[in-house]
Amino acid sequence: MQDVEVIEDPAVAAAALDPVRARLLAALTEPASAAALAARVGLTRQKVNYHLRALESHGLVEPAGTRQWGGLTERLFAATAGAYLVSPAALGAVGSARVKPDRLSASYLLAVAGRTLREVAGLARRAARAGKPLSTLTLDTEIAFASARDRSAFTDELAALVTDLVSRYHNESAPDARLHRLVVTAHPKPAE
Repeated sequence: MQDVEVIEDPAVAAAALDPVRARLLAALTEPASAAALAARVGLTRQKVNYHLRALESHGLVEPAGTRQWGGLTERLFAATAGAYLVSPAALGAVGSARVKPDRLSASYLLAVAGRTLREVAGLARRAARAGKPLSTLTLDTEIAFASARDRSAFTDELAALVTDLVSRYHNESAPDARLHRLVVTAHPKPAE
């Protein structure tokens, strides 16, 4: 099972976003039969079987063995990932946000986040097919600003530090230079 699967196919996204199927995916924290899932989510076994077949046809669940239950043999299913994300690519051309660059705009942050999801998912798939790791870096932290003035000063100082650091290491004319994206974002943390 993958930790995270990024869905780019519109039909797979539609299958995963169906409310009943999304409930089944969430309930598949461990391999289970249609009967066990039916009891967990409060649906009939037949209805669960129908939705499991649809999820299986889209590669969102897979067979995970069988189990004897009385005189019956039950098929067990497992989710193919612990979590699913829908890439903007699933929306086709409308999923590529064309937003004017503006470092203080929430719309621009969302457009960049969508591009990052789309690009990293594609790179991860290619790396997996080639049997190679994908080098990435993620920094994730929280900061509490005492005031709007402190937040503004932090933003200015961070921008200056990143600009200085990039200018010291950026060398696209080097023979084996490989271009990377660096995205730094900050947003208010939502209430839990």
